[in-house]
Amino acid sequence: MPRLDLPMVKNKCKDMSNKIYIFDTTLRDGEQVPGCQLDTHEKVLIAKELETLGVDVIEAGFPISSPGDYKSVMEISKAVNDPVICALTRAVEKDIEVAAESLKYAKRKRIHTGIGSSDYHIKYKFNSTREKVIERAVAAVKFAKKYVEDIEFYAEDAGRADNQYLAQMVEAVIAAGATVINIPDTTGYCLPWQYGEKIKYLMEHVSNIHKAILSVHCHNDLGMATANTIAGISNGARQVEVTINGIGERAGNTSLEEVAMIIRTHSTLNMHTDIQSRQLNKISQMVSGMMNMPVQPNKAIVGANAFAHSSGIHQDGVIKHRENYEVIAPEEVGVDQSSIILTARSGKAALRYHLNRLDFKIDKEELEDVYQKFLIMADGNKDICDDDLIVMMGGELDDNKIEIGDVQVVSGSKPLKPVATVALNIDGNPFSASATGSGAINAALNAINNIIGEHLILDTFDVDSLVHGSREGGKVSLRVLYNDKLYFGYGEHDDIVMASVQAYVNAINKMKFRTVKAEEKVMGMAS
Repeated sequence: MPRLDLPMVKNKCKDMSNKIYIFDTTLRDGEQVPGCQLDTHEKVLIAKELETLGVDVIEAGFPISSPGDYKSVMEISKAVNDPVICALTRAVEKDIEVAAESLKYAKRKRIHTGIGSSDYHIKYKFNSTREKVIERAVAAVKFAKKYVEDIEFYAEDAGRADNQYLAQMVEAVIAAGATVINIPDTTGYCLPWQYGEKIKYLMEHVSNIHKAILSVHCHNDLGMATANTIAGISNGARQVEVTINGIGERAGNTSLEEVAMIIRTHSTLNMHTDIQSRQLNKISQMVSGMMNMPVQPNKAIVGANAFAHSSGIHQDGVIKHRENYEVIAPEEVGVDQSSIILTARSGKAALRYHLNRLDFKIDKEELEDVYQKFLIMADGNKDICDDDLIVMMGGELDDNKIEIGDVQVVSGSKPLKPVATVALNIDGNPFSASATGSGAINAALNAINNIIGEHLILDTFDVDSLVHGSREGGKVSLRVLYNDKLYFGYGEHDDIVMASVQAYVNAINKMKFRTVKAEEKVMGMAS
């Protein structure tokens, strides 16, 4: 039966030049977040993107937990070729039987079984003893071995487990046939040096450790998931269990993109992965949209502000030499370019940068006067857009503005998709179009794209938090990428779909392309 090649990890962690295997659990641990559930079709789409990204293992689900999870594991097994497909179980024979059946179409398959290893779990979860828990662990691995060769064992809550006892458990399950040993910091409790020492202890005190890969699975309850994961691989672990955007129960899991880029950026680690980093931004947005989990703007690597600069000192430094303030080039993770955002905190260098981009050439003396005008304007506006700069410089704006007419949305229950019909007035001419989408907002924005005949990329989308019962309604701020330039939009309405449409049209009105005027360009959708 096919399995992962085991890297030759020597005791005492001396050989640190190995590949780090990426075990993605977005579709299992990540999907356990309330409100983030996916259907089988959506899971298959994400699994295919994970394959393109270059992950080594996809944990596709917990088959016995529901018919939907069982079906998803089976369909992902059919759709994906290169990664190992992994199914989670408890140390229960029925779980393992169902998991093995769900994996029958997988080209490379793994059963992930395990049991608690901390005294908290042994006493309060299982009401058992250390000896009996090891017996159950060994029995589960031996039973799973009847079905597949590649067995991963998880020692749940290993972060709080006694190291000596944990070593006994790990040695026993490796002897029973486990090929990968997962050491979860289930509650995110460990400090990085403690977790690193735990991995090192196992490397040095488990006699048969060379027969298995040590894997790290860290949660972010205290904000240390990524640091603990790096500590783990620095001390001998060779598999990391991660999720896209760090999604997961409670405070989330270790972020795939963070670990991949740390390994890529720090050559002194002498490690590598097979992750195709230019796909990171794309899959981040895909997972965020499908799971209805917005990425916080200041999120490392894939957040909207990860490569955005608004402080004058930072802007000047980045314009002169990117590496003054960026350790990663945005292109490395699939972002087109850094963003120089104009605000009241921006300096002269950033202002001149944007004026040059708009073909306003000014000398050093003129810049001082223009900059004073800019500061007055910036103090009154949240963000400064191209139109604001054009007016400030005495230029004329394109007067072809788009006005919103009617917006109608029909929500659908699966397998039906929401449908939106949007009517716009462009230069006094009415146009309308309909479109489907993954949600009501997505459908409405797709309909607008159909009208204007342009493919626009939604770079960020933020909704202000609302107090229950507030009369303020929804406030939407977004950024749209068009021709390598970012355009900001803002909308406010009692209905969140309308607020989104307002923000989208607001951004489009700031663009320099001429919107549609001819009926033939609207694909026959003019009203």
